[in-house]
Amino acid sequence: MFAIARRFGDLTYGNAFVMLTLTTLFWGGNTIAGRLAVGEVSPMMVVFLRWLIVAAIFVPLFWSRIRSDWPLMRPYFARMILMAAFGFVGFNSLFYIAATQTTAVNLGIIQGSVPIIVLIGSVIAFGTKVRVLQVLGILLTLVGVTIIAAQGSLDVLLALAVNPGDGYMLLSCVLYSGYALALRDRPKISGLTFFAVLSGISVLASIPGLIFEVSTGTAQLPSFDGWLVVLYIAVFPSCLSQIFFMRGVDLIGPARAGVFVNLVPIFAAALAVTILNEPFKWHHGVALTMVLGGIWLSERKAGRGN
Repeated sequence: MFAIARRFGDLTYGNAFVMLTLTTLFWGGNTIAGRLAVGEVSPMMVVFLRWLIVAAIFVPLFWSRIRSDWPLMRPYFARMILMAAFGFVGFNSLFYIAATQTTAVNLGIIQGSVPIIVLIGSVIAFGTKVRVLQVLGILLTLVGVTIIAAQGSLDVLLALAVNPGDGYMLLSCVLYSGYALALRDRPKISGLTFFAVLSGISVLASIPGLIFEVSTGTAQLPSFDGWLVVLYIAVFPSCLSQIFFMRGVDLIGPARAGVFVNLVPIFAAALAVTILNEPFKWHHGVALTMVLGGIWLSERKAGRGN
């Protein structure tokens, strides 16, 4: 039995397709968890407990590496604080606030805009050259996100009456894209050690939001179902997804691994329809097609592009 289990583990942990598909499935499931948390636990409580659990696992596990790598991290520590505050806490806070005001389908499709926002940010911050197909991909993705924000209605778009939840989600994607861009110049240490330190910083960075909820009387301790949601978020989208994604990158490289992120809006939409019974309307289909099509165009290699 143990031999079979070990063999199964070798086959899965050594398979980039399995690792990266599970990663994006867990990330897609995060949108469902955000919706399920509504009424069971308040958003800032989710963020605080999420990072508290993650830090409680990762910091002790990698403490010896953290100590030995501290000289390499020290010059980057101020940047690491900002990365944790905006990329982890800010993104998560807006994500779970958005989940109280919009659907999981919308959350997932808008989250699919992250690769395009990263590309735009790379052009602005690093002067990255873009090709014609990449520009078309950016425009196509932006149209898709606009369709979602306008709920497929021209009247809503003309009136600029965008659902606040969709706006919060788009802003959270901008924050996470900034974090992704900052990874370009992160300290040269193990990815898991780096993540462990950021998780510890995130616990502290999430305290002001929790204090705000308590002071305004909106804080809500998790119910039984709320604890299940928090534990799912901490274990699957946080811990396991990080490990699996880094393993996938090790196996096939960052460029090929990054393509799998395109599965997140697909999984999110499918899970929202099957688990939450959310409607999948015509504008969701059009927007999803445009977002994925825009990403596909932007990732076309130069030899096959313009």
